[in-house]
Amino acid sequence: MKRFLLIVVLAGLQIGTSYAQKKTVERVEPMHWWAGMHNPELQIMVYGKDVSLYTASVDYPGFTIKSQLKGDSPNYLFIYAELEADVKPGTLTINLKNGKKKSQFSYELKARKGSDGRHLGFDASDVIYLMMPDRFANGDPNNDSIEGMLEKANRSNPNGRHGGDLAGVIKNLDYIKNAGMTAIWFTPIFENDMKPEYGAYHGYAATDMYKIDRRFGTNEEFSRFIELCHENDMKVIMDMIHNHIGDQHWWMNDLPTTDWLNDKSKYGNTNYRGSAATDPYASEYDYNKLVNGWFVTEMPDLNQKNHLLADYLIQNTLWWIEEFGIDGIRMDTYVYPDKNYMARWAKEVMEAYPTFNIVGEAWVNTVAHEAYWQQNYSGHNDAYNSHLPSVTDFQIEYALVAAFNEPFGWKTGIMQVYYTLSQDHLYNNPMKNVIFLDNHDLTRYFNQIGQNKAHYKMAYAMLATLRGIPQVYYGSELMFGEAGGRGDGSKRPDMPGGWAGDKRSVFTPDGRTETENEIFNYISAINKWRKDRVSIHDGKFKHFVPFDNIYVYFRSTNYETTMVVVNLQEKDVELDPTRFAEILRDFTTGEVILENRQVDVTKPFTVKGKTTSIIELN
Repeated sequence: MKRFLLIVVLAGLQIGTSYAQKKTVERVEPMHWWAGMHNPELQIMVYGKDVSLYTASVDYPGFTIKSQLKGDSPNYLFIYAELEADVKPGTLTINLKNGKKKSQFSYELKARKGSDGRHLGFDASDVIYLMMPDRFANGDPNNDSIEGMLEKANRSNPNGRHGGDLAGVIKNLDYIKNAGMTAIWFTPIFENDMKPEYGAYHGYAATDMYKIDRRFGTNEEFSRFIELCHENDMKVIMDMIHNHIGDQHWWMNDLPTTDWLNDKSKYGNTNYRGSAATDPYASEYDYNKLVNGWFVTEMPDLNQKNHLLADYLIQNTLWWIEEFGIDGIRMDTYVYPDKNYMARWAKEVMEAYPTFNIVGEAWVNTVAHEAYWQQNYSGHNDAYNSHLPSVTDFQIEYALVAAFNEPFGWKTGIMQVYYTLSQDHLYNNPMKNVIFLDNHDLTRYFNQIGQNKAHYKMAYAMLATLRGIPQVYYGSELMFGEAGGRGDGSKRPDMPGGWAGDKRSVFTPDGRTETENEIFNYISAINKWRKDRVSIHDGKFKHFVPFDNIYVYFRSTNYETTMVVVNLQEKDVELDPTRFAEILRDFTTGEVILENRQVDVTKPFTVKGKTTSIIELN
């Protein structure tokens, strides 16, 4: 039977005691749980001065303590409990005893909210909008700098915290919806109370995994944000990290066990070579360097082989899903932690929430390396199954950069897209891959393709019609390039108009430039068109070998077919339908969306130069 460790790290709970030991329990994580969860096992980690010397007991029908484990630090007690199927919601008392010393704390079992309108998952019918909340909009200036937190807002520093928050996103939710986005993915919003010189505005250096960073807002605001998104037919994807934490995490002052972290003195920093995790010839040195090395010095590497920590992390995930009703997770640095742990994590999450979805960041260099990490991959010889539904398809991104940078050739230019897709047989289900032009770690796509507007629009039309789940990085709907300066901050600018005093606001047509409005309207129109286009969501993909810098592919169901023609030539071209007769023989006409014109597909028809033409076949 599976076990979950409920690490009780209790802050602000009413602690009862018959002695003057009011600090026996200082933290409980998670702060509460639910009756009727999929897995009946629960872990409670109690943190407090010498709490491991205490023995826990409880008298509550359906709630049974099965075991109690100590860490290497005397200040942790891990309680494993089993919740029977008929356990009732309510508040129970957990008693602690150490000889004559006694203490107690209250613990709540909540009633579940059910799954109606919650845990919706995400799929190819969606367009995911990725943003850093710190850089989107500042809706509440009062939380820009919090007394006692290490970093204050400073917009003059491109690599520092700027003050964007949940309130700013809520204020501009209509803008996101008008852009045709159907799901929002935040970079992590856990507390990141890191030193200013590090710059943890991005959220990937958690210092408390059960709190929203107060500079973004509160847990209650996050709950309200999700409710508003669901009311607007939008989904919410949460970014998580189980590979590492921030070096200011409260654990760092008192680690539960000596092997809670991987030993930096032994492994140093990671080699960033994700291929080492799947390479059948990888040396132990390279594999261990990848998995056990620290991502950066400020991010201590978690040791998921420690079963107490593994249980903690899985339960933390389930807590966020159940507490807030999020619809999906993007797991950061998926190939860096212990892969057997990650498989267990994905399996248990998906078993608990079958309508949910997870995408893992697999930033690797080839299709084969990418495909390994999707569930039920059959190409390896180690019997590994990741149980991960979706992966981040970096190979499509690389190919779409090559398509608009390289001249057309046998192995170059648009041929790279063809060759990449022709390897889809390696994936268990390539339709579930998340595809993108850029993200928060990459150079802005507009810069990657030499700031060519025509190519940018062509690439976006491909993103919207290729197989997979499109993800759009905030500002891409306005064709953002990169600001000047060094560091990742240049890829992550503020949205003009998101802060009081900004000279203009891109959230309104009047505040946008002519070009920004052109791109916004173009992307919005494609997104809204694809929302109801079943062939794009579920259709089979068929493509033809590119010729003369022209690439043609189709998306088809039994009832609907869409033709896409990518014409990288400068001139308009007469396209001969004979080559595509195996599909076009069932059709006579087609409507070129966004061009308001019909074409006769029974004879040669015109496709415009430097355009990706999307044709609804009739």
